[in-house]
Amino acid sequence: MAKITFKESNGTERTVEAENGMTVMEAAIKNMIPGIDADCGGACACATCHVYVDEAWSGKVGKPESMEEDMLDFAFDVRENSRLSCQIKITDELDGLVVTTPDKQF
Repeated sequence: MAKITFKESNGTERTVEAENGMTVMEAAIKNMIPGIDADCGGACACATCHVYVDEAWSGKVGKPESMEEDMLDFAFDVRENSRLSCQIKITDELDGLVVTTPDKQF
């Protein structure tokens, strides 16, 4: 189990527990985190689970692969630390991960 902290753009924070093997998106949906719409259900076919990975976690989370990069073109306010939360698998190494949701999802 890993603890993941979700920060909303307004500063509200919620920390949830997530099982290894789940994605950050699945943890968000399971715990009704505002700002994660996940319209495609985790198929990397939309950008409505877009998050910003806290800089301290960038190395452990890694960079997006090409399919994810293509989908990020459809996200709102993409930044260097943007990721689709459906593409981030939970492992013990991600215990303490912090992500922020954008102001809106497209």
